[in-house]
Amino acid sequence: MIFNLRATFTFSNNISLIKNEIETSISDFNKNLFAKDKSITININDLKKNLLFLEIVSEGGIRPHNSLLQMKNFLSKDLGKKHHLGIREITIGYYSINFNLEKKPLKKIIIPFADVKIKEKKAQIILKKVDEEFLRRNYIDRMISLVKEKVENQYYEGKEEFWKFIWKSKEKKHIWLKDPTEEMAKLGWLKQGPTKGKWFYRSQAAAILKTMEKIAIEEVLKPLNFEEIIESNIVPFNVWLKTGHLEGMPGEIYYVTEPATRDVDKWERFIDLTKITKEVPFDEMRKNLSYPTAGICYAQCPLIYWSFKGQTISEDSLPVLVYDKTVISGRYESGGRHGIERVDEFHRIEPVYIGTKEQLANLREKMIERYKHVFNNIFDLEWRMAWVTPWYMQQAGKISDTSSQETGTIDFEAYMPYRGDREKSEWLEFQNLSILGDKYIKAFNIKAQKSELWSGCSGIGLERWTTAFLAQNGIDPKNWPKGFRKYLNELPKGIRFL
Repeated sequence: MIFNLRATFTFSNNISLIKNEIETSISDFNKNLFAKDKSITININDLKKNLLFLEIVSEGGIRPHNSLLQMKNFLSKDLGKKHHLGIREITIGYYSINFNLEKKPLKKIIIPFADVKIKEKKAQIILKKVDEEFLRRNYIDRMISLVKEKVENQYYEGKEEFWKFIWKSKEKKHIWLKDPTEEMAKLGWLKQGPTKGKWFYRSQAAAILKTMEKIAIEEVLKPLNFEEIIESNIVPFNVWLKTGHLEGMPGEIYYVTEPATRDVDKWERFIDLTKITKEVPFDEMRKNLSYPTAGICYAQCPLIYWSFKGQTISEDSLPVLVYDKTVISGRYESGGRHGIERVDEFHRIEPVYIGTKEQLANLREKMIERYKHVFNNIFDLEWRMAWVTPWYMQQAGKISDTSSQETGTIDFEAYMPYRGDREKSEWLEFQNLSILGDKYIKAFNIKAQKSELWSGCSGIGLERWTTAFLAQNGIDPKNWPKGFRKYLNELPKGIRFL
């Protein structure tokens, strides 16, 4: 890397009379830097009244913007006592960073705050007129990483996600070939919601979903000693900044705004317009709303990790095994919605586990066995397992073509007879199981007394379980497997509409 920084120090008073002292101070500072990084040089380009113009060149051992901030402190201390001088402001007129890329970009790269020029595998970031706070916030290194990341991601755009087969059940003969959502809608068991991607579940469909919830708890979670917790439906942005959701999925989040005030006088015009027009006066509404600082739950695990933030967990509490089943997840699917299996609002149970690497490896095997028991003996499904792009990378907007045996995500996929041939049609991902390593452990500074901690989660989507089950077994309880009928033998009568 080659850095070239041109900056100006604005002093609190005229420095032209002590030019020699300033040159000596900067020379001393430069010698100290040079001892650590022989590639860095600092030159005085000019000195006028209370302005000092500098140029710093480096090949990357010490970043010029870091040395500039150190120099400010050094000069303030060195000159302050004797001459009562301080540095009021640092301004950066020009900053160029040149670095090599591993791959040649396939298209133009654009990032905020800077111009990016790339020729073959050589990149240059040019910044103009940035302030001291910009440097202190470490934006520069993140901008370099972002350029590299964008180039890398260009090579994955349009590629299929990583998928590696693990195991599958026996093929089954299916006599029901209909889309379960369409059939339940015809029967009035459910109704498409008043807003996009939501459903209203009447008693029959609700009974099936609640049965799925009961089976998940009784057959998977309780036998493994998971304990229930209850969390909030709303997630603040600072949590999603740590997990990567805010940078990875901003176009899928349902944002939450708070009223800027409860003052009735401030809302009076909105109320009056509503009463007169019987419509929502959105322009008037915006005047009394705050900017969003949070969103509706995308997945339950971020807040669960947040609840452990900065905590040290006792060794005798490991592994931590908890789950939430109360929070509804919201994801804006736009044109990708289909049935009850791909919706903007869905119900699921989120088990989260924290423990040692060995504990989680053992837990994963036990969870797979419990899931196999449910899907084979209770649901009687035709299904398979595969290593896939880890969900936590998908939700951070990243693609992966590798997955290890220690960390990563296993998808459980069910054959959907109504979609056609099992070899050519798309199977439904209706369950996953992830071990995440120390990704979120580090993000939330979670510790144990002695052990190195890892974590993981395994979202249980009730709509997905329901769709997979009904697609293969139909909607007539008489045709359901005996294992499932032990939990739900007949459906509620429901309501007859005239």
